[in-house]
Amino acid sequence: MGKLFGTDGVRGIPNQQLTPELALRLGMAVGTYFGEGAKILVGRDVRCGGDMIVHAVIAGLLSAGVKVYYAGYAPTPAIQYNVRVGGFDGAVIVTASHNPPEYNGIKVVGPQGIEASRDAEREIEEIYFEQKFRPAPWSHLVYDVKPYPEALDVYINGVVEHVDDKLIKSKGFKVVVDCANSVGALATPKILEKLGVKVVSVNCHLDPLFLGREPEPTPDTLANTAKVVVDLNADLGIGHDGDADRAILIDDRGRVWWGDRTGSLLAAYVADKCRDLPRKVYTGVSSSILVEEYLAQYGIEVEWTPVGSIYISYSLLREGGVAGFEENGGYIHPPHQLVRDGAMTLALFLELMAKENKRASELFDRLPRYEAIKIKVPMAREKALKAVEAVKEAFKEYRQVTIDGVKVFGEKWWVLVRPSGTEPVLRIMAEAPTREEAEQLVSKVVDIVKSTVGA
Repeated sequence: MGKLFGTDGVRGIPNQQLTPELALRLGMAVGTYFGEGAKILVGRDVRCGGDMIVHAVIAGLLSAGVKVYYAGYAPTPAIQYNVRVGGFDGAVIVTASHNPPEYNGIKVVGPQGIEASRDAEREIEEIYFEQKFRPAPWSHLVYDVKPYPEALDVYINGVVEHVDDKLIKSKGFKVVVDCANSVGALATPKILEKLGVKVVSVNCHLDPLFLGREPEPTPDTLANTAKVVVDLNADLGIGHDGDADRAILIDDRGRVWWGDRTGSLLAAYVADKCRDLPRKVYTGVSSSILVEEYLAQYGIEVEWTPVGSIYISYSLLREGGVAGFEENGGYIHPPHQLVRDGAMTLALFLELMAKENKRASELFDRLPRYEAIKIKVPMAREKALKAVEAVKEAFKEYRQVTIDGVKVFGEKWWVLVRPSGTEPVLRIMAEAPTREEAEQLVSKVVDIVKSTVGA
């Protein structure tokens, strides 16, 4: 059987891999999976081809007798939150999240607002490839697509309800918001305004070409935004990805922080704030070892998961915990919803700053310091898997986690080598106390990869 879904949905370049025909058939498969009469919410980000893909997906859903509600432009976590609180059976979101501008994608969401499980994805793929579609009789095709414009307001109010808005308002914070010229601009500034925050908007007009910056928020793509934070003496800055489920924070000194750093601070705070939650955190293997080092002092257990927020979400659903997060900026606050949510992350961090009366830089200075390097080497997945095996062998004397590629733990250093789930690349990440040590680790791994697959 063929394969459609990657780490997070189906992605490709519109009119190349992601054609209207594929979108239509996938909509038919998703509609068949949920069943006639199911209530499905549909939304999208701002990417090129989105309208074409949305209408093809909706046509497929309608053919299966599904009741479709259309929210239009909205952050991914806004759609997911509305599924959970609005009584929907699921959702389809047209987005490629952080991928480069030329990509778009289709994400399927289950009844709890969480991305469809791997088992559900396999069932949908089976329907798709074996053409097990169940079209509804003509006489049942009486349901028109219903607009669902309230999705944004429901979500915005839902985020605000989970923090102490009066406390945050009392601080008079100023925050620089960089929404990558996508749908985060429709929610995050409004949430901050409700919290009494002065908002400085950067890259907050909708642009399908993402001309302001790349959709993935990183220290490189947020360099200009970090300068704005310092120049305007702001208290905090935030960079979203294309669908605003990620939040990369920038402190008042202009330092851009990866999500595992933010997640560690927030997890310790939430463990104290919500004492009924199990003292457990789930994080992907791409996160730093500082997570274990920092959270141990709070008695919080850390469990490593494969890369992909879906693994973290379902772990929290099964076992509970104070948080789940990824180094890429995805943070999950279980009292709100069991999926990553960039605006919720920001609101919660502002509450932490207000509660402790600390500047963002003071909070981040609590963390152990490591220098991180991340690169990606273009190669087919088959070669990438061979490279992973070679790295396992080369570091066989060290502690390893092999649930997604291989993560090698040394004394105050680690290195992760894994095939990407969304691009034909091998991802290499390393951390050490100094940048020179991290660079040496990456260089050593690259030499191993070249000698194995000739990359």
